[in-house]
Amino acid sequence: MEQRDEDPMSTVPDFTDAERGVIASALAERYGEPMPLELADAEVRLDPAAPVITTCPTVYWHARGAHFVIVKTAAGRYRCQFFYSTYQQYGTGRPEYDDLADCVLSILRAQADHEKEARGVHSGMVREELGDEEQ
Repeated sequence: MEQRDEDPMSTVPDFTDAERGVIASALAERYGEPMPLELADAEVRLDPAAPVITTCPTVYWHARGAHFVIVKTAAGRYRCQFFYSTYQQYGTGRPEYDDLADCVLSILRAQADHEKEARGVHSGMVREELGDEEQ
């Protein structure tokens, strides 16, 4: 049975206005318009070897058919992933970030790369190979 982390000393601080601003700015630049952000909590196992679950502040948004989350695991520490369904969950290959801007940009790039690959576009392809004159 998993233990819940009830220790008040291990409480993860909420996202600050400045942190939410970093995320909002990156998303507005990526999508060309402001994106609504939702604040939530996620239950996370901070140490994969320990059965303790910690409630962590989370920022969520939905864009281009994908759902995104950035989880704050400690002051100045972040995890991220995007998903389409319970069975289609993706990350960046990096377990945690200490720079929020890098975290946001990395998950946006990972999703954009996934989207291109799903359409059959691979790095190094030229316009003629894409079969789309507007590319």
